Amino acid sequence: MRLERREHRPLVLVVLSPILAVVAALAIAGMLIAAAGAPVLEAYGRILTGAFGTRLAATETLTRATPLMLTGLAAAIAFRARLWNIGAEGQFYLGAIMVAALGSSALSGLPGPILIPFLFAAGAIAGMALMLVPLWLRLRFSVDEVVTSLLLNFVAVLFVSMMIDGPLKDPLAFGWPQSMPVADHALLPKLVERSRLHIGLVVAIVAALLVYLLQARTVFGLQSRAAGLNPEGAVFAGVPLGRTLVKVACLSGGLAGLAGAIEVMGVKSYVTTDLSPGYGYAGIIVAMLANLNPLGVIAAALFTATMFVGADGMSRAMGIPTYIADVTVALSLLTMLVAIFFTQYRIRR
Repeated sequence: MRLERREHRPLVLVVLSPILAVVAALAIAGMLIAAAGAPVLEAYGRILTGAFGTRLAATETLTRATPLMLTGLAAAIAFRARLWNIGAEGQFYLGAIMVAALGSSALSGLPGPILIPFLFAAGAIAGMALMLVPLWLRLRFSVDEVVTSLLLNFVAVLFVSMMIDGPLKDPLAFGWPQSMPVADHALLPKLVERSRLHIGLVVAIVAALLVYLLQARTVFGLQSRAAGLNPEGAVFAGVPLGRTLVKVACLSGGLAGLAGAIEVMGVKSYVTTDLSPGYGYAGIIVAMLANLNPLGVIAAALFTATMFVGADGMSRAMGIPTYIADVTVALSLLTMLVAIFFTQYRIRR
């Protein structure tokens, strides 16, 4: 028995692999649910009901999926170019604190139609700046960006903590460490009344469509894919590898920073150190579940948000720990990696 690399990957196999990976993860997680003494099918039914059974549940699921789409896109476009951005969490927080700083300053006097796009751009630029640091270290000193981008997450969160305990601290927060709120006219419009679902969902979906078109229909998309498939071959073919990676880093970090900006402007209106429950790290799982496809990121983010939101309802109804959602999402990543491997290789006798 030996492994042989496939010359061509069948389209059916590429499409079915994420579905089979999720089914396998649910089957394995079902064993854990059964071991906890609960009926498996009823537990999964409770998850769906908890995520979409009511108007409030459905809007909360979509609200949770919005930052996951953007951080998933940030990871997908970077990984496709073999740029390992593990720092989306820090880029998320830096984009958020930039919005809080500018949205509560003298600039908050700008009209809403001007202020909102300006804050979007500011959050994206903050994320870009943080991502360019590990890329510069890689290009200049050949330092592995996995380590540097990961460690910068902690630097960014500590910086945010310093800011909301210092110059940006809200004096009306009764000593609670949170930033000054952004101006009311800088908050994003709601898609559904009396809910937290905001127009950021539309922005995230449009971003996914634009990234797909960018990768599939532009020279830059071809160059970034070539850089990921074979860097040496790309350089030999005339692809400016360094310049391409800089563009990829700006786009990846910008999307993660935009996620932080949208979370502040759409949900919280201020920044705390628990603003993100791990959106930057979960975005990596979303990207892998989507097989690094920008359109697949939308479905993968919805699946991940469904598990996280629906697990709360399942836990209350059946007494199963909510950590089963984290286990299921983690298993989905592992099974997806196996599925990706077998779309690239086959077993020969």
